[in-house]
Amino acid sequence: MEEVPEHGEFAVNFTEKSVVKAANPLPKPQRLTLSNLDLLSGRFPVTYFYFYHNPEKVCFSSIMESLKSSLAETLSYYYPFAGQIVQNPNTNEPEIICDDNGALVVEGHANISLKKLDFYNLDQFLQGKLVSLNTEFPLQVQVTRYTCGGISITFTFDHALGDASAFGKFLVSWSEIAQRKPISCMPDHRRNLLARCPPTYHPSLDQTFVKCTIEEIINMPTTQILLKRLYHIDVSSINRLQQLACDSGNKRTKIEAFSAYVWKIMVTAIDERHQKCKMGWLVDGRGRVHGAEDLMSNYIGNVLSVAVAEATIAELKQGSISDVASNVHDSISKVTNEAHFLDLIDWIECHRPGLMLSSIVLGRGGPALVLSSGRRFPVAELDFGFGGPVVGTVCTTVEKIGVGYMNQRPSARNDGSWTVSAILWPELAAALESDSIFQPMSASLLRL
Repeated sequence: MEEVPEHGEFAVNFTEKSVVKAANPLPKPQRLTLSNLDLLSGRFPVTYFYFYHNPEKVCFSSIMESLKSSLAETLSYYYPFAGQIVQNPNTNEPEIICDDNGALVVEGHANISLKKLDFYNLDQFLQGKLVSLNTEFPLQVQVTRYTCGGISITFTFDHALGDASAFGKFLVSWSEIAQRKPISCMPDHRRNLLARCPPTYHPSLDQTFVKCTIEEIINMPTTQILLKRLYHIDVSSINRLQQLACDSGNKRTKIEAFSAYVWKIMVTAIDERHQKCKMGWLVDGRGRVHGAEDLMSNYIGNVLSVAVAEATIAELKQGSISDVASNVHDSISKVTNEAHFLDLIDWIECHRPGLMLSSIVLGRGGPALVLSSGRRFPVAELDFGFGGPVVGTVCTTVEKIGVGYMNQRPSARNDGSWTVSAILWPELAAALESDSIFQPMSASLLRL
């Protein structure tokens, strides 16, 4: 038995590691060339956490057996997830070898109950506890049992496999197979987002995106301590912010209203030397590239861009929620169209080979925060045959990031409330928590 050094009160003992391969024969070993938008992902590891009550009348060994067998069947459909990501020596770019190398599954046993977990402090869940990292496997799963009988499942994906939409499709398919249901998504692995000939793009993209190396990503400079936190946002708070954002008579989404509120709080928590600050939003291009959404709804890969807005400290302090929400709306609207995504694909084509990122993520250009909305991401419905979760969220093991980050997900309560995971500098965390909207996540909020 491999024992993890205990940090504080929470420790996990790893008892088994296994490699799960596809249950059915796959297409002959093939190399899957990444699309231009895949090269924009930065190769970050992305982890999703799901916590479940004590599954009644189901023993842990039966749960593990079911999860592994259903995963094997799922990998028959999502075969790139069982491959390896390697550097092509000719193109100097990563690619996926679909060779059924398998997915790594780790079994662990925690020394405390779910009720005693500090759900607010995501730092305690990361590497060495609930996330196991092995670069040989682009998909890794850790199933951890707690003394109360509850379990957590953590899924870690290499971003080259896809984005949140792709991972959500994978997880839903896995849960459907585990429940012996037909899968609702037949995945599209073509990665066929190609540049135009000749490629052309709007020059503004040169200010938004930069070419970079994996070393620059790993070693990006950061001058601030970054805390990983988990919050509950009540549906009443969300609705109230939306009402404020619509005061001027303009229709604003919940995310636009929430963003305006966060941006106004953020300016109270940055160094006074800065005259401006930025906010960014991840935007899914499905439904915007190649016309109707159903043509790309099952596309597995990355189809993301970043919308960026900048404002002066004075504008943000003096403006109302409605004023700031208008800035948010206008900035997001500039990238939610096919022309932007076609330009972005061409911009990447003109800067290949290598990796690209938005400059805001690399921490270039002053204080900033990026928001990712996962309103369609599966949470409550992720049932693997032993009930739905009490919480599902996302985080990353990345230690260095040049920007504050927030990920919004629906609450497992399914009542319109949100779960927000965040990477924040201490002053911003304190400012957000000084109000009642950001409630530090707790066992009581999860009704454990």
